[in-house]
Amino acid sequence: MPLIFIGILGISWQNAPEIQIQKFSKTIRHNSGSPTAKTGAPGEGNCTVCHIGTVQDGSIENQFILVNSSGAVTNYVPGETYQISLFLASNPSKKGFQATVLDATNTFAGTFTPAAGGVNFTNSGSRFYANHTAASTNGSTFPLWDWQWTAPVTDVGPVTFYVATNVANNNAQNTGDAIYLSNYTINGTVGLENKQMATLTDFTASFSAENHSINIAFSTLINGNKVVNLVDLNGKSVLNMNLGTSAIGLNQEKFRVPDHIKNGMYIVQFFVDNHPKSQMVSIQR
Repeated sequence: MPLIFIGILGISWQNAPEIQIQKFSKTIRHNSGSPTAKTGAPGEGNCTVCHIGTVQDGSIENQFILVNSSGAVTNYVPGETYQISLFLASNPSKKGFQATVLDATNTFAGTFTPAAGGVNFTNSGSRFYANHTAASTNGSTFPLWDWQWTAPVTDVGPVTFYVATNVANNNAQNTGDAIYLSNYTINGTVGLENKQMATLTDFTASFSAENHSINIAFSTLINGNKVVNLVDLNGKSVLNMNLGTSAIGLNQEKFRVPDHIKNGMYIVQFFVDNHPKSQMVSIQR
């Protein structure tokens, strides 16, 4: 009788299902910067290599600004250093980016250097990349990311900044994210006359909460027609005004922002005889 009992017990043990204990690890891949070559530039992939999501047109979502001491620029001066600011129009709770800049031969142009933080730098061969940091994936300040670019020491013609951003759904996984690609071309100085470059300088624009007005200051070498255009982050003009004729030298302008214009970030586009300057302002009453 004892032998029979032992046999049954042995059979029961052999047929018992195997129990496996799995450890679930909730990690975020590349939280401190993307692998290189994910900007969507010629010869590169994009962030969908790691994030299971869709590629979108980033011309609206990616807000990229290149400025010097006089404001936003569309041409670079060889050897001059510019500030780059990048943020996302939708301001998601979790986000990331990678950017590079290439000339017409798809060679990295100029030099990237740090500014106020929130950005680190990597390279793949001779191409360099600006990337988010772990801390800046949760940021909400403006600009979200900023760094500096020093133009090549000689005019190499147009250069293009390639930007890929990740609007993440914050599920701590690599699924369901949206990848936004955009690019921005900055021309060299070839073909620009010195007079044209110096027509409008020392431009600043700021919002005064006390007077609900935008204050503009600039210097000019001509008596020209002044026009201001206020544009929201969707590219829609919300205010356009003719401010009369400029005086040679330092000028100052002030105009009230109508109450129907909501608080938020706007771009002040300013022209003197079609010579443009622009600057982003925050309207907070």
